Amino acid sequence: MDSLTQIALGSAVSVAVMGRRTAVWKAALWGAVAGTLPDLDAFIDHGDPILNMVRHRAESHALLFLTLAAPLLAWMVSRIHDEPGGFRRRAAPSLNPAPSGGSDPRSGGAWGQNFPRWWLALWLVLVTHPLLDTMTVYGTQLLQPFTDFPFAVGSVFIIDPAYTVPLIVGTVAALRLKNLHGLRWNAAGLVLSTLYLAWSFGAQQHVDRIARASLQHAGIEAQGLLVTPAPFNTVLWRLVATTATQYHEGYYSLLDDKAEVRWTAYPRGGDLIASHGHEPSVARIAAFSRGFFSLHNGGDRLLLTDLRMGLEPSYTFRFDLGSPAAVGSTPVTQLSLRPDIGRALPWLWQRLQGNTLTTLGATTP
Repeated sequence: MDSLTQIALGSAVSVAVMGRRTAVWKAALWGAVAGTLPDLDAFIDHGDPILNMVRHRAESHALLFLTLAAPLLAWMVSRIHDEPGGFRRRAAPSLNPAPSGGSDPRSGGAWGQNFPRWWLALWLVLVTHPLLDTMTVYGTQLLQPFTDFPFAVGSVFIIDPAYTVPLIVGTVAALRLKNLHGLRWNAAGLVLSTLYLAWSFGAQQHVDRIARASLQHAGIEAQGLLVTPAPFNTVLWRLVATTATQYHEGYYSLLDDKAEVRWTAYPRGGDLIASHGHEPSVARIAAFSRGFFSLHNGGDRLLLTDLRMGLEPSYTFRFDLGSPAAVGSTPVTQLSLRPDIGRALPWLWQRLQGNTLTTLGATTP
């Protein structure tokens, strides 16, 4: 998900777990920090744009490594903010202070009074980050170092206000009210956002059944089927079905009158895949995209496209591999092409409402 959403989720989770044990702003601050940490891997340059893509959301998003990092981060935070916290009145100074040179067991010793609770809070913040990322289509390597399989449910778009806004509202309410009512607002935001994720998965399964029936009716024997929401919502869904030689794009809105999908076919570059599929760059994208990719000649250049993220004909991850005769020996460059917002947003809005339209790819000059 986007950085703002991860910050909002981290803050909301931390505030919910810490509760009245520390000041709300401290819980929100460190939740935001921990919610951001896994994505710092985006600043690592692996020397190749395809490696940069497939190595994002790898070790930094692995549940094992994040679990190991949680107590270290919690120790640091608990040492910085070692105080009873929350909304309780501070206890009167003890009449029997600890002996000189020792630590008062009532203070939590060297670990800090709130260390166990910070540990739980920050561990949950760290692991919910990749788990939320897994709900998008990109691919998150949760089980590194045991496997580099990119887990991806693909039921939410990378930016979805319907998921993010409840988290922000709940966290802001907790910061402003600074009482139990604020904490309840925060908890309500977490519940609503979680229910939205459950809704998105249920809607995805519903659309998947309709898409498969539509493929069968159209006589398309698909090797793979991708069902993922169009930008910023879970009402309109983008569908991609692949065969050995083509990929078919379609859209289905939950507001459509008929439970059917109109498919538009595009060449996938079957001959080029057969000739260059063994090249490391092509093989990496083939594995990372789980087969949703294409190869085609762009003049004298071989272009490799991840079909999962974008709208035909504009894709976020398209790579220039060089001339077909020199693939593997020339540097790879990324050729991201964003959709024409002036055309795409009105089209998406009209299609979301159930209006029958020609796909953007079919109408692009």
